[in-house]
Amino acid sequence: MDDSYDSGPFAWPRTQPVQPLGRPGSQSPPGWDSVGEGPDRGPGDPAGQTPGPPPQQDPDEPAAAPAGKKRKHFWRELLIIVVVAAALTLLVKAFVVQVYRIPSASMENTLQVGDRVLVNKLVYHFRSVARGDIIVFSGQDSWGPDAPPPSDNGFVRLWDEVLSTIGLDSSQTYYIKRVIGLPGDKVACCTGGKVTVNGVPLTENSYLYPGDAPSFPFKAVTVPAGHLWVMGDHRGDSDDSRYHTGNPGGGAVPENEVVGRAFLIIWPPSQLRDLPIPNTFSQAALHAGPAGAAVIGAENVGGMTLSAVAAVPVAGAAAGAGVLGAPWLLLRRRRG
Repeated sequence: MDDSYDSGPFAWPRTQPVQPLGRPGSQSPPGWDSVGEGPDRGPGDPAGQTPGPPPQQDPDEPAAAPAGKKRKHFWRELLIIVVVAAALTLLVKAFVVQVYRIPSASMENTLQVGDRVLVNKLVYHFRSVARGDIIVFSGQDSWGPDAPPPSDNGFVRLWDEVLSTIGLDSSQTYYIKRVIGLPGDKVACCTGGKVTVNGVPLTENSYLYPGDAPSFPFKAVTVPAGHLWVMGDHRGDSDDSRYHTGNPGGGAVPENEVVGRAFLIIWPPSQLRDLPIPNTFSQAALHAGPAGAAVIGAENVGGMTLSAVAAVPVAGAAAGAGVLGAPWLLLRRRRG
């Protein structure tokens, strides 16, 4: 049976193409066909909603840096900390405190061969050298050997002076001894088997090498102005002022060649201790001499206080810079 239909003119309904979701001009998302018809999405489906504008960044919040740039900043800041630590180390070594190694047995048993001591370079800017101090000094212009003359090349001479100032290199020979006599003192041996200073016998049992005599006999020596009479604690094995009477100063060493005062043994750990002035040098009669008034109270002035200031080992300066710099570096990284 044939279906009947109206043979008159027929108009197909006109349909509008469906526009894809999103901003005008954007391309169809995955899943849409060429006319924009895609899978059915209900009104409650978030994916079927038109997305709004992108969120705005808080102007007070810094933009996140790329990972590569963060790493570059980290290493740059770490390098700054290392350079600052090295500079602090050199400054401390040049002007405040320096480590010296004991090369001989002349100061036994106070100082053993191989011990490392801290030498305070600052203390004598605040007080005079005191009897009983253990000092490090150069043999220049006294015991020798004298350093060779400076180079004729100005650049080389300047470079040598810089290295010598910061303690990295030196052409001079250094010694470590105990101060017995100050400028103007009369030192002699022996009265009652003891060394005397201005006629006052010294009781040296607390620091002399066991079994050593205080000294072989020698005539009274008046210490020249600007010089110091020094002796080792191991009197039987110490090449000191007694053996250099034919040198400039009559065996005494120039005060201006003193590097500083040894005040602390830092190595080995079993030897860790300070180096105080022995009690025998506190006798009131000693301070009545020509140089006595200048050193009254020297055991305290520039002693504990200045030693505490200068007791920053060379490595401690770098560690201090690291302790101060690490939190700053971490904070910078966290903010980044």
